[in-house]
Amino acid sequence: MKKILMVLTSVSEIGDTGEKTGYNVAEAAHPWKVFKDSGHFVDFASIKGGQPPRDEVDSADPIQVAFTEDETTRAGLYNTASVDVVDPEQYDAVYLVGGHGTMWDFPDSEGLQTLVASVYNAGGVVGAVCHGPAGLVNVKLANGIHLVNGRKVAAFTNDEEVAAGKDKVIPFFLADRLGELGATHVFADVFEEKVEVADRLVTGQNPASAAGVAKEMEKLLAEVIHQEKAEEQDEAEAVRAQKDAEKAAKKAATDTGH
Repeated sequence: MKKILMVLTSVSEIGDTGEKTGYNVAEAAHPWKVFKDSGHFVDFASIKGGQPPRDEVDSADPIQVAFTEDETTRAGLYNTASVDVVDPEQYDAVYLVGGHGTMWDFPDSEGLQTLVASVYNAGGVVGAVCHGPAGLVNVKLANGIHLVNGRKVAAFTNDEEVAAGKDKVIPFFLADRLGELGATHVFADVFEEKVEVADRLVTGQNPASAAGVAKEMEKLLAEVIHQEKAEEQDEAEAVRAQKDAEKAAKKAATDTGH
């Protein structure tokens, strides 16, 4: 079992439009199910801490309904920790949930930048979907290079912003910003699923890509678990061989003594 931290926006309004927003429930719920079904522990954090705002729940989606009704999840979301106080060493993966609000508080959060960089530098997995990659734009690794530099990355597209009617409201086009940082923005048609894996960074284009991002993250975590088990087995065999050698040496010494 691995520990996965899901990070949510603390912004409840889209710019100064008065339109309510928050984290995208589908983008939280579907990965949550993937992670939970795989036996992993899921925790929650947000930029400011406390109870993060959320977008509308689709009552026709049983996974969203289950997510909002799960007692453990409700308790975790009631008073999330701020990313500023989260200990990155406690988590094997971090997943950045989208929602338009992330465009305003994810990019400049030093706590989020530290968290993401620390998890990745330690060999962990980083995932982000839709507007969640806004939390990657200022993340630099230990070598001083932007995390997204030289990587293929998926995120909400310019055409999708236009289709959603938010192209005149958002502070910047996420796809363009990623490109400016050296990433290659890859995409599917508007609102079609697109998931991209670049080493231990997994990104998705839109809500339809959320479960796919989680599944690819799960594959990477499964590889880590497999490697850890192999190392544990090697260590156990080494200890067993050492003990066998010690017994043989004792027996040889006893036989010589006789």
